[in-house]
Amino acid sequence: MSKTCVGYAMCGSFCTFSKAIREMKNLINMGYDVLPIMSETASSTDTRFGKAKDFIEEIENMTEKKIVNSINMAEPIGPKKMCDVLVVSPCTGNTLGKISWGITDTAVTMAVKSHLRILRPVVLCVATNDALSASAQNIGRLLNTKNVYFVPFSQDDPINKPNSLVAHFDLIPESVEYALKGQQIQPVIR
Repeated sequence: MSKTCVGYAMCGSFCTFSKAIREMKNLINMGYDVLPIMSETASSTDTRFGKAKDFIEEIENMTEKKIVNSINMAEPIGPKKMCDVLVVSPCTGNTLGKISWGITDTAVTMAVKSHLRILRPVVLCVATNDALSASAQNIGRLLNTKNVYFVPFSQDDPINKPNSLVAHFDLIPESVEYALKGQQIQPVIR
């Protein structure tokens, strides 16, 4: 019997990479097979939070797989049924908007589109400073989209960043388990 495969897609919320990678490791330790996916920006940008090549090396060593980081590499994810569930962690406001409006111009958005086309669950782990402003309509639309689930989230700094939401990354494994059963973990807002 094969392991349940989690596609794990990372976008450019670089300040949350350490949390995202920690939860990727937790999924592996729980017995999941993990297919790593990164947006082109996430896989090529050095920031004050780390160098892209270092993140790639850590992820590829941990998963024992090459990172999917192009539209061409991500397109077969759905047709070849490569994943049982797809997690986008971190999921930026930019990526939320693209998924909400069906825009497919990165490896991550192609992975989501390809995976949803075979009616398999997608779990979004939001990390965006405009969640309660410009991205709010996209979150609302995606909360009402079949096969799309959210990791519970809350305001991370309501005084200094009143429009910002960050998911509780430590709830990714539980959110995945719920999504595999076709359920949204509750409460979504904590």
